[in-house]
Formats: sequence, C-alpha cells, structure tokens
Amino acid sequence: MRHGGQILVEQLKAEGVDRVFQVPGESFLAALDGLYESGVDVINARQEGGATMMAEADGKLTGRPGVAFVTRGPGATNGSSGVHVAMQDSTPMILFIGQVGADMVDREAFQEVDYRQMFGPLAKWAAQIDTVDRIPEYVSHAFHTAMSGRPGPVVLALPETMLSARSAAPSVPASNPAYAEPSPEAVDKAVAMLKGAERPLVIVGGPGWSKEAGEAMAAFAAASDIPIACSLRCQDYVDNRLPQYVGDMGIAISPALKKLVTEADVVLVIGARLGEMTTQGYTLFEVPEPSQTLIHVHPTGDEIGRVYRPDLGIVSGTTAFAKALAGAFRAGPVPWPWSSVRAEARAAFDAWTTPQETPGAVKMEEVVSHLSRTLGDDAIITNGAGNYSGWVHRYYQFRGWRTQLAPTSGSMGYGLPAAIAAKLRHPDAPVVAFAGDGCFQMTCNEFGTAAQHGAALITIVCDNGMYGTIRMHQERHYPGRTSGTRLRSADFAALAKAYGGFGATIRDTSEFADAFDAAVKSGLPSILHLHTDPEALSTGLRLSSFATA
Repeated sequence: MRHGGQILVEQLKAEGVDRVFQVPGESFLAALDGLYESGVDVINARQEGGATMMAEADGKLTGRPGVAFVTRGPGATNGSSGVHVAMQDSTPMILFIGQVGADMVDREAFQEVDYRQMFGPLAKWAAQIDTVDRIPEYVSHAFHTAMSGRPGPVVLALPETMLSARSAAPSVPASNPAYAEPSPEAVDKAVAMLKGAERPLVIVGGPGWSKEAGEAMAAFAAASDIPIACSLRCQDYVDNRLPQYVGDMGIAISPALKKLVTEADVVLVIGARLGEMTTQGYTLFEVPEPSQTLIHVHPTGDEIGRVYRPDLGIVSGTTAFAKALAGAFRAGPVPWPWSSVRAEARAAFDAWTTPQETPGAVKMEEVVSHLSRTLGDDAIITNGAGNYSGWVHRYYQFRGWRTQLAPTSGSMGYGLPAAIAAKLRHPDAPVVAFAGDGCFQMTCNEFGTAAQHGAALITIVCDNGMYGTIRMHQERHYPGRTSGTRLRSADFAALAKAYGGFGATIRDTSEFADAFDAAVKSGLPSILHLHTDPEALSTGLRLSSFATA
C-alpha cells in the first residue's frame, strides 16, 4: 500500500520523468513526500509562472512532457502563463495542481477553483483525479494526450484527500502515443506539385520536429534547390547556412521574403499552423483561398483548412513527412527552373542579415553578430518577447536542432526560465538568454533558481529604459502621447553578484566581448547589463522617426 503521492511519482518515473519544476504548497504535500528519495530532480522555482515556463522549455528540448507542480488558487493562476505558452507553441507539458480535499469541494474553500473550467480553453485536456486507484490511468492518459497529434499541455488537479489516501494500484508501462505518417501517394502528389512549379517555396514550423527531420530537410534542399523559410521562432529547424535557407517569417519579415511568399505559385507548409504572426496578420495568403497553390502538412486534420483552404492537405507528423519527402524527391535538371529565384532569395537573405548600424554606444547588431561568429553549433539561445529579440532573430545564425527557445505566444519573461531548463538539460552547452529590461523583470527572481541549482547560463539584459515594443505601437497610433511605457531599472549586474553569480555592466560595444568571456570563465550564472539607446527602437526603426512637427 502506498499513498497517492508515491503512486503518482512512481508513475512519472515509469514515464521516464527525471526532473520536475515546482513551487511547494501545502495542497500537494503527499506528492512532495513521494518525490523524497525518488531520484527525480526537483527544481525549486521562485514563482509558478517561472516553473511552468521551465517545464515548457524542457518539453521542447526533450520532446516529452515537461512536468510542473504548483499549489491551488494563486499558484495555479500564476502557473497558467506557462500553460498558455505550451498551448500556442504546441509543446508537450503536464501541470499538476494541488486541490482542496474532497470533503470541502463546492464550499469555496481556501483557494478553491474548478480547474477543469479554468484551464479548459488553455489546455488540450484539464481533469481532476478524484480516486487514488486511478492515478496511473489518468497520468498515462495525460502523457498520451500531451504528445499525440498536435502536442500541448495537460492539467491535472490533485485533491489533498486523494493524494493522501492509500492504494495498491500498480504503475502502468510508459505511454505509447500513435503518430500519423503520410501515405506514399500523398507524398508523391506533393512532390509532383512542387516539380510542376515555377516559384515553389517550403515553410517549416510547428510541432514534432527533430534532429532527424532537420537532416532530412537538408537532404531535400540539396536535391531540390527549393527555397526554405521558417515560421516564427522556428529558425533552428534547418541549418541557416544552407544555400536554400532564405529566412524567417517572424514579426519583422524581410521585404524580400515577403515578396517571395506572395509571388510563389506553390507553397508547401510542413507543420506550421499559418497563424497570425507567420502570415503577417493573415495578409500573405488570401483568406480563405490563397492565390498560391497550398500544400498543408500538419499532425492533426482539424488545423488543415481552419483558416486556409489547401489544394492538398496531408495529416502527418512533421518528422515522418520530412523523411518521406527527402526519400521521394530525386535530383532533377540542374539548375532547376526555380534555381535563379532561390539564388536571388538567398542573396537577399545574406544582405538582410548583414549588420546594419543602429544608434547608440552599445550596438545590438554587433553584439549578436559576435555571438553568432564565436559560439559553437551547440549553443542554445533563448529569449522572451520585445523588440530586442529582433536583433537575435535577424543576426544570429542557428545551426542545430533545438538551439532556439523562444515563445511563439509572445510571452514576456520566458527567456530566463527557458535558459535555466536548457542549462540543466544540457550542462555542457553554452546557454545565452536575451531579455529586455521589461522582459527580464517579469521573471528576474528566477535568477535565484539558476544560482541554487548551478545553472551557469548567461543572461544579456538589453536596457533601454522602456517597454520598447509598446512604445513603438504607442507612437504609431498615438504619436507624441507617451503613457505608461517608461521603466526605471535596477543594477542588474549587482543583482547577479548578490546571488553569488557574475555580473558586468556594459555601456559600449567594445566592452562586450571581454565581459562575455569573463562570464564564461567564471562558471557562474551571469548577467551582462547592456545599456542601449532608446533611439534604436528596432533593427530598422528609430524613435525619432515618430517625431511630430
């Protein structure tokens, strides 16, 4: 006989879980007891939003659900931020929430919430385990749900009385989700449509990618010479050095890539949802019937045709389709009819990623370009949301799978928690988190988590004294009427030192390389506090350009 907390942890171990992220609460004491001497690494976050973002990033890195525990009420509401990231990023994740005992339900007991209603719109599945005997069943179902089809988050509530009850319920074997694969006929149709094109384009993104998928796409690129773009914050899906890679369809798409998309005659989309950001507000393709011939590959059928009617829809896992595509596409005439289009697009990409000088003594284009040149292929780059990320997306060259962790949901504060998860999962790889001053202060308390658990990441804080993205929109829509966007920041280098880490303040680009090297050599969690000029509003936009007469 074991109590529910022990049964739960043993089932997690059967699923291969070796790490959980949590903020402790009295509502799941039995689960904490189950983790005692379990061999599972317990990471103590400072706030539940940080814990769930770490779990989400861990799910991205492993392809298996990242796991977080939070307490009821305020803990659950804080933790919902990471659940939202996991849903929009299609990341497998499981959040366990402590719940009031069954003897107190529906009395509005202390911190009581109905989590099935609260998380119903935010997660793939939200449920409550009311019987201790059914813990293995619910957990198995949660893992299958989180990983199957379009991956995503699952939320399970754990009443105190259920967790503390005892049972002889045995663990069940690890989950074995089914994944869709394309039929040979569907792949042949897609290949024929591509070969019949004059200006074909491939867009990669979404869930289910892997190192093997990236290698398959590289083989396909070499055989086909078709240009390949990626959706928002999926730049590590293919090696950016490939001649066929032509850029990312992110928040600040290059004019040349925008033109390439709109003038393409056949577009193959593998995995991406073709959401608002990737389509530039649903303007790159006509709704609901694009002028381009559209081949849409996605792990679930309900996404295909949701916004855009495809000429060919294929329900398939992205890795399976990438491998099948590479195997089916044979090299043809050289050059292909579209080879000149591809070469032109690549030349435009090279020009776009050549650093363009911005105002101020600290130039982000030089900082990011330096890291792109000097960091190894295994370096992992993370960021949250803000205009500062534009320099990373434009000037950093991603070479390997899962070397980019960034929220397609646009969640501020993501970069530091994600970097902690990455450094714990890959301790020998360089991990660099980018954050704006506003973004960093959303989760800067998690630097204490990095210090406690020895995650020697490097956080680069780009401090321009304002919420830069919102200021940009403010100036566009209400010029000269600045309201609520100014920020006063702390000495972030001193914060790093207060936690026993390394900190340095940088006021000129010439200081960056030595400071970064010193941070690496310190072997400590580090913060490099960059004072950037507010005039450099984005990679190509100046604050003064909004000045009114």
